[in-house]
Amino acid sequence: MLRDSAVQPLLTDFYQFTMAYGYWKCGREDTVAVFELYFRENPLGGQFTIFAGLQECLRFLSKFQLTEEDVQFLQSVLPPTTEEGFYNYLRSIDTSTVTLRAVPEGSVVFPKVALLEVEGPLAIVQLLETPLLTLVNYASLVATNAARFRLAAGPEKRLLEFGLRRAQGPDGGVSASKYSYIGGFDGTSNVLAGKLYGIPLFGSMAHSYITSFTSMSEVKVQTLKAASEGQATVDFVSLCETWLGRVCHLLQVSRDQINSSELAAFTSYAMTYPANFIALVDTYSVMRSGVPNFCAVSLALNDMGYRTHGLRLDSGDLVKQSLKIRSMFQACAKEFGVSWFSDVPIIISNGISEKDLINLQNQRNEVDSIGVGTNLVTCPLQPSLGCVYKLTQVCGKARIKVTEDKGKMTLPGKKTVYRLYDLDGSPFLDLLTLHGESAPKAGEEIHCHVLNGRDDGLQVIAARVEALQLVYYQHGRLSEGPCTTSEIRSYAQNSLNNLHPKHKHLQDAVPYQVAISLKLRDLLNDLTKESEPIARHPE
Repeated sequence: MLRDSAVQPLLTDFYQFTMAYGYWKCGREDTVAVFELYFRENPLGGQFTIFAGLQECLRFLSKFQLTEEDVQFLQSVLPPTTEEGFYNYLRSIDTSTVTLRAVPEGSVVFPKVALLEVEGPLAIVQLLETPLLTLVNYASLVATNAARFRLAAGPEKRLLEFGLRRAQGPDGGVSASKYSYIGGFDGTSNVLAGKLYGIPLFGSMAHSYITSFTSMSEVKVQTLKAASEGQATVDFVSLCETWLGRVCHLLQVSRDQINSSELAAFTSYAMTYPANFIALVDTYSVMRSGVPNFCAVSLALNDMGYRTHGLRLDSGDLVKQSLKIRSMFQACAKEFGVSWFSDVPIIISNGISEKDLINLQNQRNEVDSIGVGTNLVTCPLQPSLGCVYKLTQVCGKARIKVTEDKGKMTLPGKKTVYRLYDLDGSPFLDLLTLHGESAPKAGEEIHCHVLNGRDDGLQVIAARVEALQLVYYQHGRLSEGPCTTSEIRSYAQNSLNNLHPKHKHLQDAVPYQVAISLKLRDLLNDLTKESEPIARHPE
């Protein structure tokens, strides 16, 4: 998420303005052009991508206009031969003549399928390239990474994003929180993201809070009011110490091993948040101090009518410790007649990766919630999705980029994208056709050409056909109402749930098919031949 101050026309590459001047200089600035924004390969070794960033793109378009300060800055950096008329042109432009068609945000998407189609005056839509790429690339990558973490963890675990301190700057941090939530995470530690997007917030305590205490004498407030009205306020410090004795006896832990400063920290925090108590138990010894202290304070809270919210582990063998801690909770529940205590949530963190979650799912554990930071928000396995923004049509005529690297060749012309569904309700093919072609129909045989590098013809019959792109921005106004982050998150989860499991495997997934119509294939072949150099005959 980029703040309003950053989403502005100057958030672009310098050559966008030098090209815009070139268009203006030769009188082509108002020539109608079509660009497509897409990616060439699915990220992170998988076979799907979650499209994200559309709402920010729409916000950028709706606010696009150069200020006088912007123009004066450009005058200071462009060559002195740049004509004054160009700067007057820049003062006048906006996006009222731009149309943006897009796949709905949160959709599962695939290579070569345009996420955005931008149509409008050539100079203006050229200036939009870098900002739109900036807003889509990272957003879609993080949402996809989050979706993979969700698949690795399984549906039952609660996933929490803890990445703000590790993210690439404040804008990257807030973006990561938003798009991790869209990709399937349940909450964030990022307060600003919670405010801006309504993402549930989560937090407990840091090691510094615990190590700031040295003894119980530093707990200045001694009493706690019971949860129910009319019950007496009690000496909570003494109650915790009493419970500690009972817990140590049950768990066969020596009181001499208990760290009293940790007990003081837990007691203080519990009196501050009696209805929301969560403690970090690995500052000292987890089993000989952290867990007994946690149990004592939690059972004291139970006496006062409160229920603790969880325990967090941030080091060591997290799986092995979760099993031992659960057995200690169960022992306390049975011995002290507190049935809910068996199910106190266990939360883990500490450099969790996708591989760690796969391993966790494949072995017995008692983990309820998982905090993920660095490996989620920095996407270390792949730093960029690699979206590109390519010209496909000018003045109604198809354009193509032909290169020796066939993977970088563009698909020409303005296009329509259809998603074809099988009888089980899952999509099995995305079909790209030229704009104006007849739409494919459910129940009828469809002839197409698969984009897989081979000359593969394909005949399919779809149970349902869906036009994938919608007009979101036209005539300077939004054509579709804005979506909340929660709505996009729900759409993403439904889209991913509808995808066949064979395409969602984290290793060795089956590629999803993308195909082009026969008319588009013929146009591609014709333009490719036209672009080839004429063979020279020897004299």
